[in-house]
Amino acid sequence: MLSIFKKEIRTYFTTITGYGFLGFLVLITGYFFVSQNIAAANANYNETLAGSMIMFLILVPVLTMRLFAEETRQKTDQLLFSAPIKITDIVGGKFLAAIALYLIGIAITLVFPFMLSRFGDMDWGMTIVGLFGYFMMGACLISVGLFISVLTDNQIVAAAATFAVVFVLLMMDNIASSAPITVAASLIFVTIIILAIALLIYSSTKNLPLAGIFTLLCLVITGVLYLFKPNLFDGVIVSVLGWFSVLNRFENFYMGIVSISDIIYYITFSLAFLYLTVNVIEKRRWS
Repeated sequence: MLSIFKKEIRTYFTTITGYGFLGFLVLITGYFFVSQNIAAANANYNETLAGSMIMFLILVPVLTMRLFAEETRQKTDQLLFSAPIKITDIVGGKFLAAIALYLIGIAITLVFPFMLSRFGDMDWGMTIVGLFGYFMMGACLISVGLFISVLTDNQIVAAAATFAVVFVLLMMDNIASSAPITVAASLIFVTIIILAIALLIYSSTKNLPLAGIFTLLCLVITGVLYLFKPNLFDGVIVSVLGWFSVLNRFENFYMGIVSISDIIYYITFSLAFLYLTVNVIEKRRWS
Protein backbone atom coordinates (compact mmCIF):
# COMPACT_ATOMS: atom_id res chain seq x y z
CA MET A 1 0.00 0.00 0.00
CA LEU A 2 2.81 2.40 0.87
CA SER A 3 4.44 2.02 -2.56
CA ILE A 4 1.12 2.77 -4.29
CA PHE A 5 0.60 5.76 -2.00
CA LYS A 6 4.05 7.17 -2.80
CA LYS A 7 3.57 6.63 -6.54
CA GLU A 8 0.26 8.49 -6.57
CA ILE A 9 1.54 11.38 -4.45
CA ARG A 10 4.55 11.69 -6.76
CA THR A 11 2.24 11.73 -9.77
CA TYR A 12 0.10 14.48 -8.27
CA PHE A 13 3.13 16.73 -7.79
CA THR A 14 4.88 15.94 -11.08
CA THR A 15 1.79 16.91 -13.07
CA ILE A 16 -0.50 19.92 -13.00
CA THR A 17 -3.23 17.93 -11.22
CA GLY A 18 -1.93 18.39 -7.69
CA TYR A 19 -1.05 22.06 -8.06
CA GLY A 20 -4.28 22.82 -9.90
CA PHE A 21 -6.31 21.10 -7.17
CA LEU A 22 -4.58 23.00 -4.38
CA GLY A 23 -4.75 26.30 -6.21
CA PHE A 24 -8.44 26.00 -6.99
CA LEU A 25 -9.26 24.87 -3.45
CA VAL A 26 -7.45 27.85 -1.92
CA LEU A 27 -8.96 30.26 -4.48
CA ILE A 28 -12.57 29.18 -3.91
CA THR A 29 -12.16 28.94 -0.14
CA GLY A 30 -10.61 32.41 -0.16
CA TYR A 31 -13.53 33.80 -2.14
CA PHE A 32 -16.08 32.46 0.34
CA PHE A 33 -13.89 33.58 3.25
CA VAL A 34 -14.00 37.14 1.97
CA SER A 35 -17.74 37.07 1.22
CA GLN A 36 -18.96 35.09 4.24
CA ASN A 37 -16.57 36.33 6.93
CA ILE A 38 -14.71 39.50 5.97
CA ALA A 39 -17.42 41.37 4.06
CA ALA A 40 -20.16 40.16 6.41
CA ALA A 41 -18.07 40.84 9.55
CA ASN A 42 -18.83 37.30 10.68
CA ALA A 43 -16.41 35.41 12.96
CA ASN A 44 -17.96 31.98 12.23
CA TYR A 45 -15.52 30.28 9.81
CA ASN A 46 -17.93 27.38 9.33
CA GLU A 47 -19.94 29.73 7.10
CA THR A 48 -17.00 29.64 4.69
CA LEU A 49 -16.84 25.84 4.84
CA ALA A 50 -20.56 25.48 4.14
CA GLY A 51 -20.47 27.93 1.25
CA SER A 52 -17.36 26.50 -0.40
CA MET A 53 -18.78 22.97 -0.66
CA ILE A 54 -19.93 23.79 -4.18
CA MET A 55 -16.30 23.40 -5.24
CA PHE A 56 -16.51 19.63 -4.62
CA LEU A 57 -18.29 19.47 -7.98
CA ILE A 58 -15.01 20.40 -9.67
CA LEU A 59 -12.35 19.29 -7.22
CA VAL A 60 -13.46 15.69 -6.67
CA PRO A 61 -13.54 14.85 -10.42
CA VAL A 62 -10.13 16.49 -10.91
CA LEU A 63 -8.68 14.59 -7.96
CA THR A 64 -10.01 11.13 -8.84
CA MET A 65 -10.56 10.94 -12.61
CA ARG A 66 -7.13 9.54 -13.44
CA LEU A 67 -6.61 7.20 -10.48
CA PHE A 68 -7.76 4.08 -12.34
CA ALA A 69 -8.97 5.39 -15.73
CA GLU A 70 -5.43 6.34 -16.74
CA GLU A 71 -4.07 2.93 -15.66
CA THR A 72 -6.70 1.22 -17.80
CA ARG A 73 -6.08 3.44 -20.82
CA GLN A 74 -2.32 2.86 -20.74
CA LYS A 75 -2.80 -0.89 -20.04
CA THR A 76 -0.62 -0.58 -16.94
CA ASP A 77 -3.51 -1.90 -14.88
CA GLN A 78 -2.66 -5.43 -16.03
CA LEU A 79 0.82 -5.11 -14.55
CA LEU A 80 -0.60 -3.60 -11.39
CA PHE A 81 -3.25 -6.27 -10.90
CA SER A 82 -0.84 -9.13 -11.60
CA ALA A 83 1.71 -7.83 -9.09
CA PRO A 84 2.06 -9.65 -5.74
CA ILE A 85 -0.03 -7.08 -3.92
CA LYS A 86 -3.55 -7.21 -2.56
CA ILE A 87 -6.28 -5.36 -4.42
CA THR A 88 -7.28 -3.75 -1.14
CA ASP A 89 -3.75 -2.33 -0.86
CA ILE A 90 -3.97 -0.90 -4.38
CA VAL A 91 -7.32 0.74 -3.73
CA GLY A 92 -6.30 1.86 -0.25
CA GLY A 93 -3.04 3.39 -1.50
CA LYS A 94 -4.77 5.41 -4.21
CA PHE A 95 -7.55 6.50 -1.88
CA LEU A 96 -5.13 7.59 0.84
CA ALA A 97 -3.03 9.52 -1.68
CA ALA A 98 -6.10 11.49 -2.77
CA ILE A 99 -7.04 12.04 0.88
CA ALA A 100 -3.49 13.23 1.66
CA LEU A 101 -3.64 15.84 -1.11
CA TYR A 102 -7.04 16.95 0.16
CA LEU A 103 -5.62 17.29 3.68
CA ILE A 104 -2.73 19.37 2.35
CA GLY A 105 -5.29 21.70 0.78
CA ILE A 106 -7.22 21.99 4.06
CA ALA A 107 -3.95 22.67 5.91
CA ILE A 108 -3.11 25.53 3.53
CA THR A 109 -6.54 27.10 3.99
CA LEU A 110 -6.03 27.16 7.78
CA VAL A 111 -4.44 30.54 7.14
CA PHE A 112 -7.97 31.95 6.81
CA PRO A 113 -9.29 31.05 10.30
CA PHE A 114 -5.97 32.19 11.80
CA MET A 115 -6.41 35.54 10.08
CA LEU A 116 -9.99 35.67 11.33
CA SER A 117 -8.95 34.95 14.91
CA ARG A 118 -6.69 38.02 14.86
CA PHE A 119 -9.61 40.35 14.18
CA GLY A 120 -12.61 38.61 15.74
CA ASP A 121 -13.72 36.49 18.67
CA MET A 122 -13.70 33.14 16.88
CA ASP A 123 -14.84 29.85 18.43
CA TRP A 124 -11.94 27.50 17.69
CA GLY A 125 -13.80 24.47 19.04
CA MET A 126 -16.63 24.95 16.58
CA THR A 127 -14.15 25.61 13.77
CA ILE A 128 -12.17 22.42 14.43
CA VAL A 129 -15.36 20.34 14.50
CA GLY A 130 -16.50 22.02 11.27
CA LEU A 131 -13.15 21.28 9.58
CA PHE A 132 -13.37 17.64 10.70
CA GLY A 133 -16.85 17.31 9.19
CA TYR A 134 -15.63 19.08 6.05
CA PHE A 135 -12.82 16.53 5.75
CA MET A 136 -15.14 13.56 6.36
CA MET A 137 -17.60 14.69 3.71
CA GLY A 138 -14.80 15.26 1.22
CA ALA A 139 -13.47 11.76 1.91
CA CYS A 140 -16.93 10.31 1.12
CA LEU A 141 -17.07 12.10 -2.23
CA ILE A 142 -13.50 11.07 -3.06
CA SER A 143 -14.44 7.41 -2.51
CA VAL A 144 -17.29 7.89 -5.00
CA GLY A 145 -14.93 9.40 -7.57
CA LEU A 146 -12.46 6.54 -7.05
CA PHE A 147 -15.20 4.00 -7.74
CA ILE A 148 -16.32 5.78 -10.91
CA SER A 149 -12.72 6.01 -12.14
CA VAL A 150 -12.39 2.22 -12.08
CA LEU A 151 -15.44 1.82 -14.33
CA THR A 152 -13.93 3.51 -17.40
CA ASP A 153 -10.65 4.02 -19.24
CA ASN A 154 -11.49 7.61 -20.22
CA GLN A 155 -10.58 10.38 -17.78
CA ILE A 156 -13.09 12.80 -19.30
CA VAL A 157 -15.92 10.29 -18.90
CA ALA A 158 -14.80 9.57 -15.33
CA ALA A 159 -14.73 13.29 -14.52
CA ALA A 160 -18.15 13.95 -16.08
CA ALA A 161 -19.75 10.97 -14.33
CA THR A 162 -18.20 11.94 -10.99
CA PHE A 163 -19.46 15.50 -11.43
CA ALA A 164 -22.98 14.19 -12.06
CA VAL A 165 -22.99 11.83 -9.07
CA VAL A 166 -21.51 14.42 -6.70
CA PHE A 167 -24.10 16.93 -7.91
CA VAL A 168 -26.91 14.46 -7.14
CA LEU A 169 -25.47 13.71 -3.68
CA LEU A 170 -25.20 17.41 -2.87
CA MET A 171 -28.75 18.00 -4.12
CA MET A 172 -30.21 14.94 -2.40
CA ASP A 173 -32.21 16.98 0.13
CA ASN A 174 -34.00 18.81 -2.68
CA ILE A 175 -34.58 15.57 -4.58
CA ALA A 176 -35.97 13.86 -1.46
CA SER A 177 -38.34 16.75 -0.74
CA SER A 178 -39.95 16.37 -4.17
CA ALA A 179 -40.17 12.54 -4.10
CA PRO A 180 -43.62 10.85 -4.04
CA ILE A 181 -44.86 9.76 -0.62
CA THR A 182 -47.64 7.36 -1.65
CA VAL A 183 -47.65 3.77 -0.42
CA ALA A 184 -47.69 2.36 -3.97
CA ALA A 185 -44.65 4.39 -5.01
CA SER A 186 -42.83 3.35 -1.85
CA LEU A 187 -43.61 -0.34 -2.51
CA ILE A 188 -42.15 -0.09 -6.02
CA PHE A 189 -39.10 1.74 -4.66
CA VAL A 190 -38.47 -0.91 -1.98
CA THR A 191 -38.78 -3.67 -4.60
CA ILE A 192 -36.18 -1.96 -6.78
CA ILE A 193 -33.81 -1.67 -3.82
CA ILE A 194 -34.23 -5.38 -3.02
CA LEU A 195 -33.44 -6.35 -6.61
CA ALA A 196 -30.42 -4.03 -6.66
CA ILE A 197 -29.03 -5.57 -3.45
CA ALA A 198 -29.66 -9.07 -4.83
CA LEU A 199 -27.74 -8.14 -7.98
CA LEU A 200 -24.87 -6.87 -5.85
CA ILE A 201 -24.85 -10.11 -3.84
CA TYR A 202 -24.73 -12.17 -7.03
CA SER A 203 -22.05 -9.93 -8.52
CA SER A 204 -19.90 -10.32 -5.40
CA THR A 205 -20.40 -14.04 -4.73
CA LYS A 206 -21.52 -15.53 -8.07
CA ASN A 207 -23.94 -17.54 -5.94
CA LEU A 208 -27.27 -17.48 -7.75
CA PRO A 209 -29.19 -19.54 -5.16
CA LEU A 210 -28.07 -17.20 -2.38
CA ALA A 211 -29.16 -14.12 -4.36
CA GLY A 212 -32.45 -15.82 -5.23
CA ILE A 213 -33.21 -16.83 -1.63
CA PHE A 214 -32.40 -13.29 -0.45
CA THR A 215 -34.70 -11.78 -3.07
CA LEU A 216 -37.56 -14.17 -2.34
CA LEU A 217 -37.29 -13.71 1.42
CA CYS A 218 -37.20 -9.92 1.20
CA LEU A 219 -40.11 -9.79 -1.25
CA VAL A 220 -42.21 -12.03 1.01
CA ILE A 221 -41.45 -9.87 4.05
CA THR A 222 -42.24 -6.74 2.04
CA GLY A 223 -45.54 -8.24 0.85
CA VAL A 224 -46.59 -9.22 4.37
CA LEU A 225 -45.76 -5.77 5.72
CA TYR A 226 -47.66 -4.16 2.85
CA LEU A 227 -50.76 -6.25 3.61
CA PHE A 228 -50.80 -5.81 7.38
CA LYS A 229 -48.85 -2.57 8.00
CA PRO A 230 -49.16 -0.43 4.86
CA ASN A 231 -48.57 2.73 6.88
CA LEU A 232 -44.94 1.66 7.29
CA PHE A 233 -44.41 2.52 3.62
CA ASP A 234 -45.50 6.13 3.99
CA GLY A 235 -42.64 8.42 2.98
CA VAL A 236 -40.14 5.58 2.53
CA ILE A 237 -38.65 7.17 -0.59
CA VAL A 238 -38.10 10.48 1.20
CA SER A 239 -36.47 8.73 4.17
CA VAL A 240 -34.14 6.58 2.04
CA LEU A 241 -33.09 9.42 -0.24
CA GLY A 242 -32.59 11.64 2.79
CA TRP A 243 -30.23 9.02 4.22
CA PHE A 244 -27.94 9.54 1.22
CA SER A 245 -27.70 13.29 1.85
CA VAL A 246 -24.07 13.97 2.70
CA LEU A 247 -24.87 17.64 3.26
CA ASN A 248 -27.52 16.85 5.86
CA ARG A 249 -24.93 14.94 7.89
CA PHE A 250 -22.67 17.99 7.89
CA GLU A 251 -25.20 20.13 9.76
CA ASN A 252 -24.14 18.92 13.23
CA PHE A 253 -20.47 19.56 12.44
CA TYR A 254 -21.41 23.01 11.13
CA MET A 255 -22.95 23.81 14.51
CA GLY A 256 -19.90 22.46 16.37
CA ILE A 257 -21.58 19.23 17.46
CA VAL A 258 -19.61 15.97 17.25
CA SER A 259 -22.15 13.29 16.36
CA ILE A 260 -20.96 9.68 16.50
CA SER A 261 -23.79 8.60 14.17
CA ASP A 262 -22.65 11.12 11.54
CA ILE A 263 -19.03 9.96 11.82
CA ILE A 264 -20.12 6.33 11.44
CA TYR A 265 -22.26 7.32 8.45
CA TYR A 266 -19.34 8.99 6.66
CA ILE A 267 -16.99 6.08 7.40
CA THR A 268 -19.57 3.51 6.28
CA PHE A 269 -20.33 5.51 3.14
CA SER A 270 -16.63 5.63 2.19
CA LEU A 271 -16.01 1.96 2.99
CA ALA A 272 -19.02 0.93 0.90
CA PHE A 273 -17.66 2.61 -2.23
CA LEU A 274 -14.14 1.32 -1.55
CA TYR A 275 -15.62 -2.19 -1.31
CA LEU A 276 -17.41 -1.70 -4.62
CA THR A 277 -14.15 -0.54 -6.19
CA VAL A 278 -12.30 -3.62 -4.92
CA ASN A 279 -15.13 -5.84 -6.16
CA VAL A 280 -14.98 -4.38 -9.68
CA ILE A 281 -11.20 -4.86 -9.84
CA GLU A 282 -11.41 -8.43 -8.53
CA LYS A 283 -13.88 -9.32 -11.26
CA ARG A 284 -11.68 -7.68 -13.89
CA ARG A 285 -8.56 -9.37 -12.52
CA TRP A 286 -9.93 -12.87 -12.92
CA SER A 287 -11.95 -12.35 -16.10
